[in-house]
Amino acid sequence: MSAETFLLPDLGEGLTDVEVVRWLVAEGDVVAVDQIVVEVETAKSVVDVPTPFAGRVATLHAAEGETVLTGKPLITVTAAESAPEPAAAPVQPDAADSPEAEAYREEEQAGSGNVLIGYGTPASTGSGRRRRPRPSGRPDPAPATAAPEPAPEPEPAPAAAAEEEPGARRGVPQVVSPLVRRLAREKGVDLHGLAAANGGGVITRAHVELAAAEPAAPDSPAEPVAPAASQSGERRIPLNGFRRAVSAALSRSRSEIPEATVWVDVDATPLVALRESTRTASDPGPGLLAYLARFVVAGLRQYPVLNSRLDTERQEIVEHDRVNLGLAVQSDRGLVVPAVLGAETMTTEQLDREIRAVTTRAREGRASAEELSAGTFTLNNYGGFRVDGSAAIINHPQVAILGFGRILDRPWVVDGEIVVRKITQMSFVFDHRVCDGGTASGFIRAVADAIEDPASAIPRL
Repeated sequence: MSAETFLLPDLGEGLTDVEVVRWLVAEGDVVAVDQIVVEVETAKSVVDVPTPFAGRVATLHAAEGETVLTGKPLITVTAAESAPEPAAAPVQPDAADSPEAEAYREEEQAGSGNVLIGYGTPASTGSGRRRRPRPSGRPDPAPATAAPEPAPEPEPAPAAAAEEEPGARRGVPQVVSPLVRRLAREKGVDLHGLAAANGGGVITRAHVELAAAEPAAPDSPAEPVAPAASQSGERRIPLNGFRRAVSAALSRSRSEIPEATVWVDVDATPLVALRESTRTASDPGPGLLAYLARFVVAGLRQYPVLNSRLDTERQEIVEHDRVNLGLAVQSDRGLVVPAVLGAETMTTEQLDREIRAVTTRAREGRASAEELSAGTFTLNNYGGFRVDGSAAIINHPQVAILGFGRILDRPWVVDGEIVVRKITQMSFVFDHRVCDGGTASGFIRAVADAIEDPASAIPRL
């Protein structure tokens, strides 16, 4: 019987390894071309990986939690007696007219849509599938086809059921929709246990919501997974691929960049008042971070050397034409820095929409490789952690990072009198090789002046 081994492809992020998060099939299962078979975690995001081969799974070459190098075997598939055919999507209990229901139906019918182009993805055949609309101004993604669900096998006799349903026997969740997997993660539902209870059938959102609503059995509490103990009084926690990549990037930044820091306390009372004046019952208006981003972009136009990188081989400062504004985002996987691409062309309202969209994608592990690598300058709102200041590390190969602390009511002298004002602290870390303190101070003052007088600053931007 012929066998085909799928080698882990380059996932397009320049990474050399991934960590297996979850297998969606088991050895013995029948799979179709472009069916998603495994979730892997790169240093930047969680990726659904489809198989380019159809047949029966012979070997899974890595266990969950193990690391696989690019170009190494991931899964081996042998020819099956009959190729699986797509099954009709199960009927869901959602209201037919709701946007959530429409999104859910498209997710269920289209799988993840994140298949790897060139690994068995056929060209469009005019099947009539609808594509989800893309946000205005964002590039059209590469075409991707749906990963079909395997058709259910004819129900076997009770005596043979254990042999003919390896997926059900091993509790492997038959889930195609990433929406269902995401919902399970958010609600803390174990898909493997749910698969076993469901007899190995396709798990839908209704199954997950029902399981999440059931109280835990008092005699079988969930046992948290603890890091392995090495010796008395110590615990060793291995660095996963994401933490290794972060460690390498931060170490490189600190070892290569001679950084310096300046900071200033800023009276943000006028900015807070302006923001509140734009809010209505139906429209909350742009958030404070959108205004700060607008002022930062304006400051970078005045001091373009801070929107650059240093070419050490040619001993040149390379200034960027575009401002791809990186935003430090704390996700469940750790700190990521997605970028608002082309921020210099956006109004405050456009920046607000794009900031919300980019940070949401980053927290959900859906940010694109370009968003995670194209940043030219980073804005860090560490005030969200209820701290006032930070000596941040520059995101290499950028040359600067600007951070804002929390906004607090503090005593402040205005026209010779002590009054209560809303004060925040800005800290600015820059690469001393590309500029001196005068440039850094000029930039931070330009941003601070705009915050303290936004009504006159915005028309000039």
